[in-house]
Amino acid sequence: MTTPIETLPADYPGTSANKSLLEFRNIRIVYDNAIEAIRDVSMTVPVGAIVGLLGSNGAGKSTLLKAMSGILYTEEGEIESGSISFLGESVHDLAPDELVRRGIVQVPEGRRVFPALTIDENLQMGGYTRSATEAREQRDKVFALFPRLHERRNQIAGYMSGGEQQMLAIGRALMTGPVLLALDEPSLGLAPLIIDRIYEVIAKLRDEMKLTVLLVEQNAQRALDICDYAYILETGRVVLDGTPRKLSANEDVQEFYLGVSGSGRKSMRDVKHYKRRKRWLS
Repeated sequence: MTTPIETLPADYPGTSANKSLLEFRNIRIVYDNAIEAIRDVSMTVPVGAIVGLLGSNGAGKSTLLKAMSGILYTEEGEIESGSISFLGESVHDLAPDELVRRGIVQVPEGRRVFPALTIDENLQMGGYTRSATEAREQRDKVFALFPRLHERRNQIAGYMSGGEQQMLAIGRALMTGPVLLALDEPSLGLAPLIIDRIYEVIAKLRDEMKLTVLLVEQNAQRALDICDYAYILETGRVVLDGTPRKLSANEDVQEFYLGVSGSGRKSMRDVKHYKRRKRWLS
């Protein structure tokens, strides 16, 4: 069901050569030597694309990001088999700081800005691996993307709204000059208008800054509106993948993730009922 590098279709997103940037191959992740969180997952993220990783809470999405970022050890997690490669080189054994230097940067769920520091100081922390000149250039780009951060650059981050903190978290990640940016639930807890703004910026990162984005979301509709390709994760394994058009047309995706069927939009109670009979898990 998943698509290894050797067999990428001609219409797969990314550059004209469909060059792979990041690849998970047959990954199995276990916590505390007992709990299997990820089971035989293979995914490819091509250069210049927004790839969505969708699924309900507890499906294993954040676990994959932690593996990619080298921070599984903080929760007693371990890659038992499989590999993660970045630009053709194995990276799953590298330390988090080395992964950042190579260009893999994650914006974690919940934003996690430094609340006692100003906006400007948060951005400085994000640019610690760059030279002073590079950091200034990156900060100018961040302020161009998020004018509100420039207006409030001397404000303490802990007093900002949730939407402003999300902007700052993305801006801080951009200070590293990433090659691949992973966003973990960027719409979580935000008002619809703020989500619109965040997603406009994500599109700009791909279209104007030529950045590759791995977008982890529970909000399947918003993710499918913007991504080039998507994988759906359930109980630690990929159950469906394809273009947004293909997934949006899938009857199961419509019912279980978009809340829509042939008879119209369903209530959350109905959606939960449908989840008990997912055909792809039978």
